[in-house]
Amino acid sequence: MRPDTPAENVDHTAEAARLERTAGLYPEDAEALLLRAAAHLELSGDRPAATTLYDRLLSSAEELDEPALIRALKASNLWEYGHEAEARAIIDGVRAAAPRDPAPWVIVAEALESHDELEAAAETFTQGARLLLTDETEPPSATHPLLYGRHRVRRMQGLPHDDWDTLADTLHVSASASSVSLDELHDPKRVWSLGSENPAELEAEITRLRAELGAYREALSRPFPVAILHWPAPELAELLAAYPALSTEYPSHEEHLSTIESSLRELSSSGTPNLGIVTGTVPSYEAFAASEGSSPDDPTLLPQYATTLAARGRAVAWPPQRGVACWCGTGRGYGECHGTLGV
Repeated sequence: MRPDTPAENVDHTAEAARLERTAGLYPEDAEALLLRAAAHLELSGDRPAATTLYDRLLSSAEELDEPALIRALKASNLWEYGHEAEARAIIDGVRAAAPRDPAPWVIVAEALESHDELEAAAETFTQGARLLLTDETEPPSATHPLLYGRHRVRRMQGLPHDDWDTLADTLHVSASASSVSLDELHDPKRVWSLGSENPAELEAEITRLRAELGAYREALSRPFPVAILHWPAPELAELLAAYPALSTEYPSHEEHLSTIESSLRELSSSGTPNLGIVTGTVPSYEAFAASEGSSPDDPTLLPQYATTLAARGRAVAWPPQRGVACWCGTGRGYGECHGTLGV
């Protein structure tokens, strides 16, 4: 949830200075630039200088885009170099302000967690989740760290799963190709070993994480065994105008989209894994037909074309992750579009 800062092969002090100079040249971008500069200063170990930048932003006469985020970052930074009382006061202020952005909640909760204030961390994660999540909508991706952090802290506390923990598990499975469950990732023994000063414990956990990363990459590299062909409305109109014989395959664009979703759901319910969708274009379809020595109006070419596109890495996974736009191209979330089919 912090500003992006590459951790390797970077002179963090020099980069922070460069960003400060740039902020002076582009005052309209000063907030984002100075936040990145402060992050570099934290990484360099100059935490007092980072606090100075946070104070500079908070005392600015300009209206800030994310004042709660800056206060949360300042509190986290202060606690790291011994200013616990001030950090706690700022954290209390952030919680009382009830920001509508998940990032400040995550940062202050993680600050509490990193100092073994597990009960307070769990309360903070929960307070943020109550404010930002509703039962009527799917959690946007920006709120996922709230649920993941809450799950982790409650796991450390040895508490039983509740509905939000179950939701965190579901989101993790949807967003990851790894077979490692959130419960295993948040196993207290694993969390403690990663914070251990024992080299043997750290090496064992790093080896385990590397093995899991290898399995994750392997899962990502597997081809989609079944990919359904999707024609956007303009492409389908062009296809049918050029090859009217295919109109029996595509009576209407609306029916085409419904058929895609229903076919994928049937395949999923039958246990077929790694389902995907490929988007066709008339020129590439015509080129494919020519390469096969056939005519584009041959309907048996359509599934072959879809398989070829998938083999070239053109497939996108189905169903879309939570909060991702629907595969059909309307721009609406999947849960508000074709994800409601048959519900």
